[in-house]
Amino acid sequence: MVRTYLLLVWAWTRAAAQYPVSFALMTVGGFVISGLDVAVIWVIFTNTTSLGGFDLGEVMFLYGTAGLSFALADLLFSNVDRISQHIRAGTFDVMLIRPVSPFVQVATERFVPHRIGRVIQAAAVLAIALNRVDVPLERGWMIPVMVASGTVIFTALWALGGAAQFLLTDAPEVANAFTYGGATLTHYPLSVYGGELVRGVTYVLPLAFVNWQPGLYVLGRDDPFGLPYWLRFLSPAAAAAIALAAFLAWRAGVRRYRSTGS
Repeated sequence: MVRTYLLLVWAWTRAAAQYPVSFALMTVGGFVISGLDVAVIWVIFTNTTSLGGFDLGEVMFLYGTAGLSFALADLLFSNVDRISQHIRAGTFDVMLIRPVSPFVQVATERFVPHRIGRVIQAAAVLAIALNRVDVPLERGWMIPVMVASGTVIFTALWALGGAAQFLLTDAPEVANAFTYGGATLTHYPLSVYGGELVRGVTYVLPLAFVNWQPGLYVLGRDDPFGLPYWLRFLSPAAAAAIALAAFLAWRAGVRRYRSTGS
């Protein structure tokens, strides 16, 4: 399955590379547009020295880790939210008879390689943030773990949104509220939000495990909401749990699917 995914991605990437100027402009455009989020944070810190009790370097660290996780998931799997288009057009029937996972086919359909610009932007912000914050070597191991876990969490949210579209074919906007909305929420310290919301994204929808809980460990900060310390190490478990839920929901959606007959 992985090999097939990579071959399909490479095919679409080669197709995009046939128009190098357009590809370069779109990549740079993605980099610049994503950079507007950083500009917002910078404007905030021109009027204050902390945001939710975190300084500029720490906020940029949280933004960089969440942004990198989201950008990777967006690049690799966000096309899943187009499943409703295939269901309405009847083209999903064709995918079902091919000897390739329908999920892989939907994820790679019209793959958009220029989204790599967002990945580069988030990675650059994270690198700059790491130069501003003091991260002990014994805590640094958590950074790649949280980025990988965050990528899985966002991918699972897209898969859950895709699975919902087998029931509600006009549901992409609902899914976007949790994917793009979740990405925006994690760009800032969760201490700027209410306690009930933070508990909701910790115990129900595990967005707190994208960067907040592991980030507190990396930065050596106390949890302002007094949640258990061991939550800081549960990002991989949270990612595995929501990935399993997404897998089961997607499989149930595919089994429930009925052809349009066209």
